[in-house]
Amino acid sequence: MTTPLLVSLAALIAVAFAVLGASKIRAVPSMQARAAHVGFSVGAYQRIGVLEVAGAAGVLLGLAIPPLGVLAAAGLLLLMVGALGAHLRQHDGVAELAPALVVTVLLVAYLWLAFGKI
Repeated sequence: MTTPLLVSLAALIAVAFAVLGASKIRAVPSMQARAAHVGFSVGAYQRIGVLEVAGAAGVLLGLAIPPLGVLAAAGLLLLMVGALGAHLRQHDGVAELAPALVVTVLLVAYLWLAFGKI
């Protein structure tokens, strides 16, 4: 059984990762700059974007198939751990870390709520 909070978290996560992932896949200039900043090729960043879009879809599908949502959120959380590590290696400040930190918090909250629903 899904709760309104779980649905809201899933929607926020899905929108965030769908938008960011699509921007990476399309290699928009701002994403090209971010890729270069953290030491990734544009192709590698595009592959990360594919994983983000797939994870967004998985989190939404998880509202109907809870184990899928948990697996998708866990995968996205691993991506965010990598993103945070990449930003920390570059000695980025709070402004650069904030998006990854915010979605990490959303993912942890989603997993905490969803884990009991499996």
